[in-house]
Amino acid sequence: MSVVLSRIERLPKLSRLGWLMGLYAENHRKLERLFSPANLVEGQYHCAPVQRLPLRLEIVCQHRFTTELGLSYEMRGAPSDIPDPTAHIRFYHDARQAEATHFHASPRWQDVLGLAPSPQVMLDHRLKMNTFLSKWLDYLQEQGYGMALLERR
Repeated sequence: MSVVLSRIERLPKLSRLGWLMGLYAENHRKLERLFSPANLVEGQYHCAPVQRLPLRLEIVCQHRFTTELGLSYEMRGAPSDIPDPTAHIRFYHDARQAEATHFHASPRWQDVLGLAPSPQVMLDHRLKMNTFLSKWLDYLQEQGYGMALLERR
């Protein structure tokens, strides 16, 4: 029994930053499998499985090693004319990571976290955003969204 306990104690612990980097890699893999954004040209795309909400994928900018994209349902929120939820994502081709940079109309983190958030608050916020993105991408795959239904607008 003591052999088992000592073996467990020697397993490396994953830091919060390590966990976040793992989420980035997982989100890259899921986005690549769903839509392969690095292979799409700039513009808006539409994906609508039968009896599901239409999804809008917008390739904002294609760079050599990065794709900037937005992902949202094609429905409007009640208080504004902004699609909700809207994920703004930076897709790094070479590093094989995808980072949700924000989930709201304003890309400024100060609007959400205040003017002087601690590094801990910033890390917590990034973990929450990217965990949500990971779960949303799982849901989209389960519901039948993907390249086969993607149409350019």
